Amino acid sequence: MGLAFIGLGSNLGNGRKNLLRAWNELGKTRGLTRLSLSAPYFTEPLGLDTENWFTNAVGVVEARLLPEELMDCLLNIEKKLGRDRTVGQDRTIDLDLLYYDDLVISSALLILPHPEIADRLFVLAPLVEVAPDHVHPLLRQTNRQMLQKIDSQAQVRKKSWQGEET
Repeated sequence: MGLAFIGLGSNLGNGRKNLLRAWNELGKTRGLTRLSLSAPYFTEPLGLDTENWFTNAVGVVEARLLPEELMDCLLNIEKKLGRDRTVGQDRTIDLDLLYYDDLVISSALLILPHPEIADRLFVLAPLVEVAPDHVHPLLRQTNRQMLQKIDSQAQVRKKSWQGEET
């Protein structure tokens, strides 16, 4: 059994609804127990070939699956919810396995921890909300420390799960 941190993102359609649909699908997955979900964050798409802003969040699950099995589940949920990985950078849903306990894995299917955690404000902001003191197993820094060091020009705004659509 492991503690897994999953990044959720969307920039097509209603981002909040897309993230909640994915979170609900995770709750239906045998071998997973949902523990917590950050607030949604509205994120400017800096450096991407799109004008659509993203909605991002991080969920924490208890997994009784191997990391590769969990990654397969995430890819299947993406497909079920309309993600087409062959078309550009816009997506209805994007699910990234950020951490699985303190495991370090590098395979064709999976790299853990996610290689871009420390550079992504849109990942670190919600990650700090749910696990500020979790230590990155390679960088030996907490999520909070990485967030304090990040130099990003991107705008990231915390929202609520209810309210006006953005």
